[in-house]
Amino acid sequence: MLRRIFIIAFVVLVLGAIAFKLASNKKEIDQKKAVAPITNLQIPVNIYTVALQNYNDSLVKVGTLIPFKEADINAIVAGKLVSVNFNLGTRVSQGEVVASLDNRAIQLNLEQAVTNKNKLEKDLKRNDTLYAGNATTLQDVQNTKLNYDNAVNQIDLLNKQLSDTKIKAPINGQIVTKLKESGEYVAVGNSLGHIVDLSSLKADVNVNEADVYSLKIGQEVLVTTDIYPNTIFKGHINFISDKGDATHNYQVEITLQNSDAHPLKAGTFAYVNFERKSSGTAILIPRSSLLEGMQTPKVYVVENGKVITKNIVTGKEIGDLIEVKSGLNTGEQVITSGQINLKEGSLVKAITE
Repeated sequence: MLRRIFIIAFVVLVLGAIAFKLASNKKEIDQKKAVAPITNLQIPVNIYTVALQNYNDSLVKVGTLIPFKEADINAIVAGKLVSVNFNLGTRVSQGEVVASLDNRAIQLNLEQAVTNKNKLEKDLKRNDTLYAGNATTLQDVQNTKLNYDNAVNQIDLLNKQLSDTKIKAPINGQIVTKLKESGEYVAVGNSLGHIVDLSSLKADVNVNEADVYSLKIGQEVLVTTDIYPNTIFKGHINFISDKGDATHNYQVEITLQNSDAHPLKAGTFAYVNFERKSSGTAILIPRSSLLEGMQTPKVYVVENGKVITKNIVTGKEIGDLIEVKSGLNTGEQVITSGQINLKEGSLVKAITE
């Protein structure tokens, strides 16, 4: 009996030793497989070395050409369309009849109103004669006169309604949208189509605070496009907003005459050169360096391989560069790309642009 107990105890002891050894081996293998934590990862970034630069300042802004005039063709009265005299691309003149509404009911009402007015006109003459002979009262004469005046007003109103059934083009231009066809019903204010007048064009551009004060209403500008790269169009400043947006940009509207030789279309990108010729020396950095735009300008600077955040004060825009009035010193390295992956204190590897 004791021999049996001894054998069982020995087997249990051996199995326990084997299990312990296997567990130790697994722990050792897992430790070898574990990846050592990365503590010195350097993120590669493009940098721009700050330096004083000479510049020739020509203010150029990009905008999109839009029609100087455009308008909807709207129904003034309700009714059924009996004719629509335009299609996409049709050129129309201001005041031209471009559609007509069914006006038979108005014509019948007008004929009845004219008949009533003629009758009242005769009654008024007769009452005037009777009143002169004391054969009628002043009240009768005044009532007839009131009814006559109302009849005249009713005719004027019906003539206006009859005229409004002829829908006219509000401006000169080309039809670019057609929304209704003959036979459809329109309510007051419904649009039948849209007209654009491209004889003149305009473009809105944003100019920052440092530049906008040098611009004047009526100032000549030069406009170029990618479509006609060798053609320069002359325009003028038509509007300068007195109120800037949150980023200290001001809306400036320029206008220009379209060209028969090089016709421009609405929606075309345009480069507006304000012909401001000046030169100087300043610290300039790429616009891509800015972290939060022009409203609260900041940049990342590399110092001893680490990212440092710096607040800066910006000035004028010169092409793709921004003038820095304060906040940076020459020789500092500004990060120009990859900022989204960085934070204060990140380790970086600088790559010079």
